Amino acid sequence: MSTRFHVAHRADAKFARRGLRSYFEYRDLGIKRATGGKVVAHVIRARPQKAPHGEWHAHDCKLQFVYVLKGWALFEYEGVGKVMMKAGSCFYQPPGIRHREIRHSKNLELIEIVAPANFKTRALPAARKSPGRRSQG
Repeated sequence: MSTRFHVAHRADAKFARRGLRSYFEYRDLGIKRATGGKVVAHVIRARPQKAPHGEWHAHDCKLQFVYVLKGWALFEYEGVGKVMMKAGSCFYQPPGIRHREIRHSKNLELIEIVAPANFKTRALPAARKSPGRRSQG
């Protein structure tokens, strides 16, 4: 798998309603193709009148990094607790960490980078109680 130079401009941006979560729209940044499937990068934004389902899950990947561009999202991580992410916040999710999204703002927009590009998501039963009710961030 070879890699190649790639550029994506906002003027050419198209959001698709297909993706991992039905309550989001995804803008592919072309990184998956440019890296031969080593990495995927996309802009994700909230769909109007759609709410997260709050199901616990984990991703089988080597790297997952998220940067919040606009709005906010409340997540919960097993062993960590609830974490409020706001515009300007970024987070790295360790591989396989059990987590869920509880809610987000109507204007949520974020960038997500995951390696490898094709990864599996496993739905999981409710997590064991997180320590306390602390909030990160």
